[in-house]
Amino acid sequence: MNQVKPVLLVKRDLDVATWAQAFNQQMPALEVRIWPELGDPSEIEFALLWMPPPELFTHLPNLEVIFSVGAGIDHLLACPSLPRNIPIVRMVEPGLTSGMVEYVLYNVLRFHRGMDRYDAQQRAALWSVLPQTSAEARSIGVMGLGMIGQAVAKLLVTMGFKVHGWSQTRKVLEGVNSYVGEAERDAFLENTEILVAVLPSTVATVGLIDARLLEQLPRGAFLINVGRGDLIHENDLLNALDREHLGGAALDVFSQEPLPVGHPFWRHPRVSITPHVASITQADTAVAHVVTNIGRWQAGQTLSHVVDLEQGY
Repeated sequence: MNQVKPVLLVKRDLDVATWAQAFNQQMPALEVRIWPELGDPSEIEFALLWMPPPELFTHLPNLEVIFSVGAGIDHLLACPSLPRNIPIVRMVEPGLTSGMVEYVLYNVLRFHRGMDRYDAQQRAALWSVLPQTSAEARSIGVMGLGMIGQAVAKLLVTMGFKVHGWSQTRKVLEGVNSYVGEAERDAFLENTEILVAVLPSTVATVGLIDARLLEQLPRGAFLINVGRGDLIHENDLLNALDREHLGGAALDVFSQEPLPVGHPFWRHPRVSITPHVASITQADTAVAHVVTNIGRWQAGQTLSHVVDLEQGY
């Protein structure tokens, strides 16, 4: 490689000017091209993408590295023209992690202190004091202990909660009871009053949160999903809510986005919805992550946070 070639930015809701400015400040030698203005596509070596057009990669014969704008890469894996011989780098940046932790903490506290029920009481003009539980007596389970899941678990520990973590491989985190694999999943769920799902979408996780899994949770438990929408069997979740086996759910991601207008989640009294905004990638810190990896690639060094396509994350 004799010279730096352009980075291609593709994101339908991306603030292009902010990102281009950040690249110019952090790596001025880099030329930034904005889709669909490719120029000479053969010059493009790096692509920073979110939900790429289906045919995009057929136009990039010399692409060397693909960067995901977000932490998840399912939007890339769904692209039919995605080459399987090019490294994909996940977005790992402090702003994205902090935003996710804030979202989870807000919803944990909302359920923990019964604010969802007080909201319902206010709408009914009902003055009634609900029981309070201390953080030390509240058990929270974090399902998925990647970088974001670990950050969530660590913060909840500092808040005094009893924190359990479940993952496919054993993780050792101070103050967190670790469970691993299918063999230990039921024990993890039985100890979880607020379940936080931070799992990616993979062959192993699609549909994981189904009727059987939800039934393992204590009656009155709550669900927070910031992973991917297809983790959940939506009808099973609705059934668990209708039977009051679950006390409530805070959902930021869905199997179909935007969530259809007629979907029962919109009107369900125990469901709170946000439009996939638990955390939004911050340009400055995200660009630093991309620039660092471009520098490593140019120097012949190993890229950081490369996706394992077999595992899907």
